[in-house]
Amino acid sequence: MTWRPIEKPKTGWTVVPNLLDYERTSAEFSWEAVRRELDGLPGGRGLNIAHEAVDRHAAGERRSHLALRWLGKQGETRDFTYGELSALSNRFANVLRGLGVGKSDRVFALSGRIPELYVAALGTLKNGSVFCPLFSAFGPEPIQQRLAIGEGKVLITTGLLYGRRKVKDLRRSLPHLKHVILIGGDKAALAEPAAHDFAALMAAADDRFEIPPTDPEEPALLHFTSGTTGRPKGAMHAHQAVVAHYITGKYALDFHSEDIFWCTADPGWVTGTSYGIVSPLTHGITNVVDEGDFDAERWYAILQDQKVTVWYTAPTAVRMLMKAGTEPIRKYDLSRLRFIASVGEPLNPEAVVWGQEAFGLPIHDNWWQTETGGIMIANYAALDIRPGSMGKPLPGIEAAVVQKQKDGTVDVIHAPDIQGELALRPGWPSMFRGYLHEEERYRKCFAAGWYLTGDLAKRDADGYFWFVGRADDVIKSAGHLIGPFEVESALMEHPAVAEAGVIGKPDPVIGEVVKAFVSLKAGYNASEALKKELLGFARTRLGPAVAPKEIDFRDSVPKTRSGKIMRRLLKARELGLPEGDLSTLESYE
Repeated sequence: MTWRPIEKPKTGWTVVPNLLDYERTSAEFSWEAVRRELDGLPGGRGLNIAHEAVDRHAAGERRSHLALRWLGKQGETRDFTYGELSALSNRFANVLRGLGVGKSDRVFALSGRIPELYVAALGTLKNGSVFCPLFSAFGPEPIQQRLAIGEGKVLITTGLLYGRRKVKDLRRSLPHLKHVILIGGDKAALAEPAAHDFAALMAAADDRFEIPPTDPEEPALLHFTSGTTGRPKGAMHAHQAVVAHYITGKYALDFHSEDIFWCTADPGWVTGTSYGIVSPLTHGITNVVDEGDFDAERWYAILQDQKVTVWYTAPTAVRMLMKAGTEPIRKYDLSRLRFIASVGEPLNPEAVVWGQEAFGLPIHDNWWQTETGGIMIANYAALDIRPGSMGKPLPGIEAAVVQKQKDGTVDVIHAPDIQGELALRPGWPSMFRGYLHEEERYRKCFAAGWYLTGDLAKRDADGYFWFVGRADDVIKSAGHLIGPFEVESALMEHPAVAEAGVIGKPDPVIGEVVKAFVSLKAGYNASEALKKELLGFARTRLGPAVAPKEIDFRDSVPKTRSGKIMRRLLKARELGLPEGDLSTLESYE
């Protein structure tokens, strides 16, 4: 293809993409060479994510460079240089050490996008402990489940969330939870056993800390992802993941040294950690963090006022911006913006084209999972975009479309445009190292030398991959992965509910909305009042991001003879699609 540098007339800044020759870079690529672009701990003591993200910059010429700019809901701004972020994360590492928290101990964080969360994440990694973020909108049940599975030793949260999410009531069921560190905690919360004030602990801690030797394979991050049945899965990632975080920032997001980057994802999800914390900091660039919720005018003002150059957001947000049209954008000077990327769910072709119309820039979709830890397939700055495509695999990633056979073998589909399961050859640095406490579940993800993603895809003749759908029932709503079983279980706690089946119903804005089908126990009658009661009940239990938005009553929920809810059948009937094989249906004749 013919390529020209992107020139911004108001700044004269010309940026040459880091990945110009895809084929040559892919052919010459090695993970060992990428590892050499990072420093490693001084004295050859291993590899630590926080050192690569903060300390190596703080020890060099970028010590005074702006690392993180926090924008508060009420218009406040707080800036942190690399030197300041290094000192603050040192303090938090010393806080953990003083509490007896050591290597591999799990440190959970439940908060919105506030500076303390970022300091805690980096300090946890410096200490050799495992950072486990939770989405702040979770209800008490998802919080309890994840803390129990992860055997969380420390929970960092705010005084407000401590009470609102009923953490106090949960603690009796969490024997591993030894310490709760409260940010802005009120007196009542701080009176709880083993509750600590974040500010007081930080003030008393030393700002000097030497990161202990860190084997690259030591656990660093624990991210939970939902499945179609059973409890949430805890995907474990090692410090070695930073190699992938770094190179994907360089190639897929095209980071350059003077970039100002904004990732709109919450750190409670893997994107908000991998690319809202680690990746931009490994490049020594400025990372913008906005505490506020989505608001089109606010977002455009941030892009303008903060002079954002690289923007990473979600298709749901893009579609919400599209609804407002392009006219509001004309009020803002977005001339510094040069690269837009999107992740979380497939980006529809119309959104790619709209980006060009609205910003003068296309939106580059990419694909990855909680399990992959980083971007695997992307549309790159210097390559043609095919609207609707995930793009091409990152150099160093071998991807294929496969069909798994009954005997466990895997056939690679070489012909273009044939649907199969997307598979990756294991071995990249950010690949998950297991599901916590679930070795068999982990093993089932692999077959014949491939990691099977559970996503259906096809590959065209030019090597671009195209997302087709989920091979399972996981719901993607506004970029969040939601397990139907978790929602069903919460609904069935209501005294009126006999059975519940949950599906994702297509939605033009957020991808899918969570819809529940409920059968009632004897003595209860379907009504609008009961429907509203169940919606409120689920919202209280699960939080607004996970709870169903719609409920329909049914005499019964279709199940297999073994008792498994047939969500596929529920979805087919809801959407008027073919019902397929019903031979395993409980009432099938």
